[in-house]
Order: sequence, then C-alpha cells, then structure tokens
Amino acid sequence: MEYDVKDLNLADAGKKRIEWAERNMPVLRAIRKRFEEEKPLNGVRIAGCLHVTTETANLMRTLKAGGAEVRLAASNPLSTQDNVAAALVKHYGISVFSITGEDNETYYRHLASLLDMKPQITMDDGADLVATYHKKNYDFDVLGGTEETTTGVIRLKAMADNKALKYPIIAVNDALTKHLFDNRYGTGQSTLDGIIRATNILFAGINVVVAGYGWCSRGIATKARGMGSNVIVTEVDPVKALEAVMDGFRVMKMEKAAAIGDVFITSTGDINVIDKIHLDKMKDNAIVCNSGHFDVEINKNYLKDKAKKSYTARDFVETYIMEDGRRINLLADGRLINLSAAEGHPSMVMDMSFANQSLSAEYIWNNYKKLEKKVYVIPTAIDVNIAKLKLKTLGIEIDELTEEQRKYLSSWEIGT
Repeated sequence: MEYDVKDLNLADAGKKRIEWAERNMPVLRAIRKRFEEEKPLNGVRIAGCLHVTTETANLMRTLKAGGAEVRLAASNPLSTQDNVAAALVKHYGISVFSITGEDNETYYRHLASLLDMKPQITMDDGADLVATYHKKNYDFDVLGGTEETTTGVIRLKAMADNKALKYPIIAVNDALTKHLFDNRYGTGQSTLDGIIRATNILFAGINVVVAGYGWCSRGIATKARGMGSNVIVTEVDPVKALEAVMDGFRVMKMEKAAAIGDVFITSTGDINVIDKIHLDKMKDNAIVCNSGHFDVEINKNYLKDKAKKSYTARDFVETYIMEDGRRINLLADGRLINLSAAEGHPSMVMDMSFANQSLSAEYIWNNYKKLEKKVYVIPTAIDVNIAKLKLKTLGIEIDELTEEQRKYLSSWEIGT
C-alpha cells in the first residue's frame, strides 16, 4: 500500500479521534452498514481530494466498506490532521498522501499520487484534483466526480460552460442537506472557533465585518451576532444585501466598514475582497481572516509589501506593522481559518455532507452511462433520503400527506 504521511506512530491517537467523531455521524453509520452488506461500490477506484479530518476519515471508511479502493489527499495544506492520516493508513488500510503544512510542490505530487491509481470516480473540495486531471493528458477516463464546496462548483460550472469539462460532476455542495446545514451552521460555528483559538478575543461588543451573504457568510454573521458582536455585512448582490438588511444586519461598502471594523471575515470565493484601499483604512490592531476555500480573498501580498516589519504574535497570527504604526493581524496566512486554527465543521453536520458524498458515488457508479459532461444538482431523492435518515436518528417524526391531500395538490399541479 502506498502512502505519504507525517508519522505512523500518531495512528493510535488518530483512531480514537475518528471513533469519537463517528459517534455523532449516525446517518453515515447507517449507510456504511448497508454498504457492508450490499457492496454497491465493489471494485470501484475512488480518489478523494478532501480535508483530511476525522469526519473525512469516516467517509473513507464508508466507501471502503462499500467495496471501493480508496485514496485520499488533502485539499488544503493546513487542514490535515496528521494523526488521522496515520490512523487511516495503519488501522484502516487506506492510502493517504497528506502532511500538515506541506509545500506547493508536495501538494501537487500528492494529487498526482491519487491520479496514479487511475480513479473512476473523483471527490473534490475546491476542484484542484479535477483541474490537475484536465491539465495533463492522462491515458484513462474518469466516469464521474463530486464537488464538496461552493468555490469548486463555481470553477466546474465555468469549465462546463466553456465545454472543457471532461466528465460529469455531482454538485454535492448544492444539496439542500449540505449547504443549508454544513455551510450555514458548520461554517458559522467553526469559523468563530478558529478565530477564538488563534486570538482568544472576546466577540461581545466588537464590530465584526463579514464579506458576503451567501450560506457560509450568513452562518458566520448569525453566530457572531449570537456572541454579542455588532455585525456589518458587505455585499455586491442587491438581493443578498437586502436580505441581510431584513435579517437585521448593518450593510455598507467594505471601504466604509474598513475604518470601523475590529474583525474582518471573508467567505465569498472571489479575489481581493479585502484590497489595498481597505487595508490602508483599517484601525490599529484589526484582525483579518478568511473562511473561503482559497487564500485569495485578502490581498496579503500588498499587506506584506507595505508593512515595515512583521512578527508571529501567536500560532496562526502574523502581525504586520505598517509605516504609520498601525498593526494588522492576518490569521492563518489568509487560508481557511476554521480548518487551519480549528478542526473544521462539527461531525454532527458533516454527517449529512458525507452521506451525500457516499450516496452520490453510488449514484455515479450506477448511472454514469447516462450522464453528460456537465455539473448536476444532486438528485432530490438522495437529499430527501438523507433528511429522513437524519430525522430518524434524532428521534423526530413528521406528518405525512393523506391520500385526500395528495389528490388535492395533484389537481392543482395539472390545473383541474
């Protein structure tokens, strides 16, 4: 078995953490039990470019239980939990290529190791694996893939629009049981968790500026307000901006917010959301961080070039001293703060996200001959099934339509 991890001696500690996460992943456990019995992925080669965390480990175990041959690499150099990577190799027999803090060369070498197995299905978080496959002339065809995050879906839809996408993709991120819960509740909680672990600041009473008001950003804004912060939202979309206003947040341009914010959090997927003009206006000791997938949302190169000096104030906190004496604190070098300084989303919410991943892999394997080279919304039946499983594990029952009600609604649908 091939692998490249930091230290196999960390494996026992990683196994305990994986088992702890599994306790709060009952939907994935139920799917794994069925997979063990039915082996719906028997012989399928699956390559996953995902955050190497305890939750991802349980996804890998589920795919393997279904009969798949699995390889895993990190989708972000700072998100790998080294003891989890070691445990997957030593205790679960899964090939992992991932080391915390790996450089760019190692990162892409690890992606190449995934593609060396000639995967039939890919799983991506940010679309780097898909992009790597497309940039080189590999002598094998991929049957289909899944994409976990908003940024990756945007990239893949652009490829599909340009007729460049070589195989079909299921947008797991667009599942209702993913983005309504993972993006909103998971990102909201884990982002603040990462900031607190890195800085130990008190959120009550400070001005928190949240860039964007998509599902991730609204989760961040809601959690920050719940901790007593004065939350300001910046947006470019008039509808989302209006929604933020109706939700009770202050909305203004980033240029105005830059002068009054204490903490700035980006989560948009676009470049230079916090740019030169904003960094120049920030007050002394401002904290700047990112919760979007790529480290492009903050113009950190300008910050580094303009600072007269910098120093590491704490783990994951680099303080830049500007020419006028102002201190600007950049967290985790502009990378995902929730996965760099914290552990990412709680396993309870990733339970649904990775249930979507496992069932999407099964769907691709059963239907790849009928799929076109485009990005698909996850089938509604999968979404509904996962919601039902989650409610069942929570001990919650809901009403069902009577036959009379079904006929009544049906009559409206056909216009009778």
